[in-house]
Amino acid sequence: MRRGPRRRPPTVTTDTARPEGGGRAAPGAAPAPARQWPLLTVLSVAGAGLLVVGTDAFPHAFRVGTLLVGAALLLGAVMRRTVSSVGMLAVRSRFTDMITYGVMGGLIVLLALMVQPEPWLRIPFLEDILHLTVT
Repeated sequence: MRRGPRRRPPTVTTDTARPEGGGRAAPGAAPAPARQWPLLTVLSVAGAGLLVVGTDAFPHAFRVGTLLVGAALLLGAVMRRTVSSVGMLAVRSRFTDMITYGVMGGLIVLLALMVQPEPWLRIPFLEDILHLTVT
């Protein structure tokens, strides 16, 4: 039973939908950096980590800097979950962004903790897998 004419989808896409939560993080009257504070926060923490790695100022600078980069992605995942409007930090759906940022951040932190020499974290079965693939 039809109630009226069916509307066909357009053959050419002219626009894309903004991801949920992709609106401004501050009012439109605020300056551009204030409107994108979630993205700038994540980029600042990641930039600080890259700066620590690049300067190599202390013995474990590589590990600490890499931990900061991973923490920045984990912070992005937390902000994507808790902040209603995150601006340009929203790339896909909220769920996909949280999973992507969280998994990538978690893996970077895990690898930073396990890097040789003198790892801060030892997971025996992962070491066994590594030895099986290398030898």
